[in-house]
Amino acid sequence: MRRFIFLCWFATAALGQNLVDIRSVDPTIAVEMRYATSHNFIGRPIRGYLAERCMLTPEAAMALGKVQGELRQFGMSLRVYDCYRPQRAVNDFMEWAKDVSDQKMKQEFYPFIDKRDAFKLGYIAEKSGHSRGSTVDLTIIGLDFGTAYDYFDELANTANPNVPFEAKVHRLLLKSVMEKFGFRNYEKEWWHFTLANEPYPDTYFDSQINPEERSDSASLRRSARGSFRSHSPAP
Repeated sequence: MRRFIFLCWFATAALGQNLVDIRSVDPTIAVEMRYATSHNFIGRPIRGYLAERCMLTPEAAMALGKVQGELRQFGMSLRVYDCYRPQRAVNDFMEWAKDVSDQKMKQEFYPFIDKRDAFKLGYIAEKSGHSRGSTVDLTIIGLDFGTAYDYFDELANTANPNVPFEAKVHRLLLKSVMEKFGFRNYEKEWWHFTLANEPYPDTYFDSQINPEERSDSASLRRSARGSFRSHSPAP
């Protein structure tokens, strides 16, 4: 048991030292961390989100910066809704799903499903790829994707044939540019992407997302610059 606790602490500490605030990599990416606010499918801030910060592994942050650079050439920009997600937030989702009396946000986020089926349908799970630090939920500002973010319905499936043609084109655009820079899409959510070569594929972390401190900001900027240098492709 002591060994297990030590390993969990070590993994959490290691992740905390290696997360990068996306704003320190590319400040032009819009950040709207829904789970740090009340605008989400639960209707309140989620456990572990103490600040609206998009934290990612340096590898994922660098790749996302390249996606943004590609889009900006065409006058477009990303908006991120969720990045690293502490395991305690996933546990918060689990507890909410078991309370079938809490239907406060049903009309906006899950109007056509019975909340009791949230587990069976895969909308809520015990683990999330977000907790590994290299998964991001995002959109392209100003484009219609056919559903809102975090919409619990088959219409949110990336290749759903029943969304308008314009939404199909926009989903294909987002998927294509994300794949170009190393991300893979979760087929049931058009907004959900994971870095294919993520550095922690089998580890789920639980460090909470804290407000930025001056020393933290300087450290993150150094980390981001170092990540870009160390991962530059050979000529």
